[in-house]
Amino acid sequence: MFFRRSKTSAPERIVRDPTDEPALPQRLSPRSPSEAIKPTVAPPPPERPERERSSFVGVVSGALTFAVVIAIAAMIGITLFQRQVREAGPLAGDKVVVIPPSGTGEIADALKREGVIDHTGLFEFAARFGGRPALRAGEYMFKAHASIADALDTIATGRQVQHAITFPEGLTSEQIVTRLNENDVLTGEINEIPPEGSLLPDTYKFERGATRQKIVDLMKTKQREVLNQIWLRRSADVPVRTPAEMVTLASIVEKETGRADERPRVAGVFINRLNKRMKLQSDPTIVYGLVGGRGTLGRGIMRSEIDRPTPYNTYVIEGLPPGPIANPGKAALEAVANPSRTKDLFFVADGTGGHAFADSLEAHQRNVARWRAVEKSRQAPPDAVDKVEPGPDPATPGRASAYAPGDNGGSTNAAFLETGTPGSRAFDASEGTRLDPLKNRSYDLGSPKSVPALAAPTPAPKGRR
Repeated sequence: MFFRRSKTSAPERIVRDPTDEPALPQRLSPRSPSEAIKPTVAPPPPERPERERSSFVGVVSGALTFAVVIAIAAMIGITLFQRQVREAGPLAGDKVVVIPPSGTGEIADALKREGVIDHTGLFEFAARFGGRPALRAGEYMFKAHASIADALDTIATGRQVQHAITFPEGLTSEQIVTRLNENDVLTGEINEIPPEGSLLPDTYKFERGATRQKIVDLMKTKQREVLNQIWLRRSADVPVRTPAEMVTLASIVEKETGRADERPRVAGVFINRLNKRMKLQSDPTIVYGLVGGRGTLGRGIMRSEIDRPTPYNTYVIEGLPPGPIANPGKAALEAVANPSRTKDLFFVADGTGGHAFADSLEAHQRNVARWRAVEKSRQAPPDAVDKVEPGPDPATPGRASAYAPGDNGGSTNAAFLETGTPGSRAFDASEGTRLDPLKNRSYDLGSPKSVPALAAPTPAPKGRR
């Protein structure tokens, strides 16, 4: 029948030539349909020669050995690099260095010239590959023996030297601009003199290269912030209608006393006089009406100037002048917003650096007499400037002003001008004297230890006009 096997057929043989590659087995004729569809078994892969296998293992082993050596060398190099970068530098003492806008190489050269570092190449490498922010130009303080890492951190983080400029309370805007122009660390020009009373006296810090106009703008901003805060918490019975009027009255208080504990009471005197519609009769308003923003006459006020009409002369005008006569500080603004509740209408120097207050003309006259006795019993201090002499008021006999001369730079009492009476010699702490902070840079008014002793037995308080 079908697929009958021949009796004479012999089994299939695989003939292999010993010189040839191993031949694939020839497929036998299928014995059945199922056998025909079975896949042929793949031959085993040829064996690799022993030489090829050993060569591959050697390459892999050599590569691993090389990688290990490189890793060890890198670790040693990084360790040595970090040690050198953090080693103490050659700088013997703290030093300020100005870094101009330049590249890393120029910065390294500048630091080496200044003795901060020894190795410019190491500094450049650390700056470029140390993972720090970009270096910034500026003025920096480098500590003694600062390492390269310390120097890089100082420059990269921008911790520049902070300079400070102090403005005593009671300076005019023109005097403040003068002080700004005299500072050689600041740059640029001031566009215009700021309005009087628009600046807040304080100590302001800045970096080298900051502009003068930036300081002015900062003083304006702080003044508005402080004024708005104080205005909102002012006493309801203070007779000032606007924040501008409060600044004007505070500027007069500022020029009349430099003692913080007296400001509220001096402000109370002015408030009481305003409520009674009495003239303020303030000497600083006479001066401002005569010289404006210069702020000082540099001499005593002459009798003819007391009654000279100016918009600011409160011996002539009623009520407040048209604007501030200086830039008051925060304490003076606070004093006007919340003055002492007294009946005082007068004050006069008491010989101790403060004032004696009175609520009647008779009591005030007794205080003036005591002050005259103090004056006679002590050595005369330097000549007074921007002051009038006590005595009867030639313009309004029998009427008294609020004040008499003070050894702390306070105003005088023009209502007691006596012909032939020796002149009062009140001491002015700054303007028009050898201690004028605008002319004398040898001390800082913000540091009591550096202010020279005054010739008068009782020193004038810091910050007076």
